[in-house]
Amino acid sequence: MNSKRPVNLDLGTFHFPLPAITSILHRISGIIIFVGVAFMLYGLQLSLSGEEGFSQVSELLNSFLAKLITWGILSALLYHLVAGIKHLLMDMGIGEELESGRAAAKITIAVSVILIVLAGVFVWA
Repeated sequence: MNSKRPVNLDLGTFHFPLPAITSILHRISGIIIFVGVAFMLYGLQLSLSGEEGFSQVSELLNSFLAKLITWGILSALLYHLVAGIKHLLMDMGIGEELESGRAAAKITIAVSVILIVLAGVFVWA
């Protein structure tokens, strides 16, 4: 029997490397996009139902909560896009080494933050 095996795995004590965190965030952003598409399709269907539906959607999109949700979906989409490009580059053999993987993760976070802030300016303007 191996006595060095952990008895209790407390996920709060694990320290994930940055490439692992960006990979997990890529999966989470995909789930957010998947759920957000349902809301966007409902809004599209309602807005195309007629003048009254269009007015309802227009009024709804001016609310704080709708802008926050829109920004959240756009943020997930932008992060997913940037991380997806990183994964495509890795599929081509670029950035597969440990150090370049860490650098790519940092670049992914930096570019995503810039794009998310710009999306926020666009949504809240």
